[in-house]
Amino acid sequence: MEHFTIATVAEKSPDFRRVLWTGQQTQLVIMTIPPGGEIGEEVHEGIDQILTFVSGTGEARVAGEKKEVVAGDLVVVPAGTKHNFVNTGPNPLVLYTVYGPPDHADQAVHRTKEEADAAEAAGRDEPPTA
Repeated sequence: MEHFTIATVAEKSPDFRRVLWTGQQTQLVIMTIPPGGEIGEEVHEGIDQILTFVSGTGEARVAGEKKEVVAGDLVVVPAGTKHNFVNTGPNPLVLYTVYGPPDHADQAVHRTKEEADAAEAAGRDEPPTA
């Protein structure tokens, strides 16, 4: 059994992205977006994503719509949908997200967005294959 007090685990992580758990069909990832930072506009083909915000304030940009997000909010991003999440506040924007199926390498840790982007570009952030 895997057990997480997810808000506490997410709040304690300074990393931009940390994969906590990877299964065959889903993946649990925590993220910390620094003030003024963003996830970066992207589209996950064939992968649904559910994001739950733990602390901070931000803006969800999904399929051309914009909406403020705060602690306790949940945003669903269906597969194939253009999206970005931007930290609009003075504190880190902390969240956890579930991908279905997995989108990142098992146990990946990317301390910064730049590190995450470099790993993806180099093919070092590929999800496990069945």
